[in-house]
Amino acid sequence: MLTCPTHLPIYFCAQPVDFRKSFDGLTGVIASVFEISVLDGHLFLFVNKRRDRIKAMWWDRDGLVLFYKRLEKGTFEMPRVSDQSTHITLDATQLSMLLGGVALAAAKQRRKRFLISH
Repeated sequence: MLTCPTHLPIYFCAQPVDFRKSFDGLTGVIASVFEISVLDGHLFLFVNKRRDRIKAMWWDRDGLVLFYKRLEKGTFEMPRVSDQSTHITLDATQLSMLLGGVALAAAKQRRKRFLISH
């Protein structure tokens, strides 16, 4: 199970990505789709065309880390994205639900939570 800090920005690429891409290829996708630097320390998520694999890339202060998950059966449920959007942001809870197979559209947050910024 991949866990990450709750304050970590998580960016999900809305278009499927060629999974033959590795560090350098995905860095190019990050620069063109998200228009931010991979070195900013955010977590970037990519899905393949069949939606049965997810790659996550993250800058860990001194190098890039690549996580890869392949489902043996079924597909990942994709978050809702507007037609003109190239990406969306997720929080740690949504990432956990996505990787765990929870239907994001059916999940409801029952109570308001307040974010205290420092």
